[in-house]
Amino acid sequence: MSLTFRNAARAIILDEDDRVLLCRFVSPHPAVPNGAQAVWAAPGGGIEPGECGLSALRRELREETGLVTTVDPPHVWHQVIVATDYAPGFDGMVNDYFLVRAAHFEPHGEFTDDQLAADEHLAGFRWWQLSEITNYTGPDLFSPRDLAKPLTDLLTSGIPSAPVALGL
Repeated sequence: MSLTFRNAARAIILDEDDRVLLCRFVSPHPAVPNGAQAVWAAPGGGIEPGECGLSALRRELREETGLVTTVDPPHVWHQVIVATDYAPGFDGMVNDYFLVRAAHFEPHGEFTDDQLAADEHLAGFRWWQLSEITNYTGPDLFSPRDLAKPLTDLLTSGIPSAPVALGL
């Protein structure tokens, strides 16, 4: 029996001060587990039929954040989540993360805040410093849960020679 996965492309957007832009997703978004208020995750989303990962990434960034990029960013992380409740209609999710460097900007995409909230359960954006993620004690979660570790590795060691496998 083979599993079917929802494929997604996500961007680790770093500004000139190495702050990372994250989206706050709220329930009932599939990334938000039962009992959690919200999850902070990299912008991006599902790859549509007939679309390649980088095209999906560019579309999602434009729609969600307003960021337009024409370069092919490096593929830095790969995440496989096997969980039937994570992506409705699928056995799980595959997230491929790409590193995008950009000057600091205020996210404002093609969709209004109301559209993002209704369609994506996206409740806002925030630029985070690594130390804020490492020391965070609030009720929200991060995706991946150990985001501080791969982000630390990326900032200190640079772009990996092959995408790093992430956990949940």
